[in-house]
Amino acid sequence: MRRNPHAIFATVTASTLLLGGFATATAQAAPAKAESLYAPSALVLTVARGEDPMTATVERAVTLACAPTARGTHPDPASACKELAAVQGKFAELAAGPSNRTCTRQWDPVVVTAHGVWQGKPVQFSTTFGNACEMAGSMNDNAVFAF
Repeated sequence: MRRNPHAIFATVTASTLLLGGFATATAQAAPAKAESLYAPSALVLTVARGEDPMTATVERAVTLACAPTARGTHPDPASACKELAAVQGKFAELAAGPSNRTCTRQWDPVVVTAHGVWQGKPVQFSTTFGNACEMAGSMNDNAVFAF
């Protein structure tokens, strides 16, 4: 009995392609695994002109991710993440306390917002200030909204 090397090669190649196709299909069907041991902390922060966060005109926006390392388009992500960690992600506490800044009473409303996830929990925050000076004073010049 004579063996045809071309037939053997064709059979082996077809088997490899067939089994490889099943392996690929199986690999694609596998559920995604977590890439990190840290709970996600990814936020979009905005500063906008207007009274209502839904209709205000966004002037500046940045991204901020804090786990496993501080990063994003925020100009100082390390300081912003440190400040958020100090208040356990409670944005309202960033504005807590009296302002030591003297501002005019000019009504030129500024809205700051934060949307995303902080340590695995959804975050939706917004607050309106009478003007940019009041915002800076109320936020005690913290790094979170300093962009």
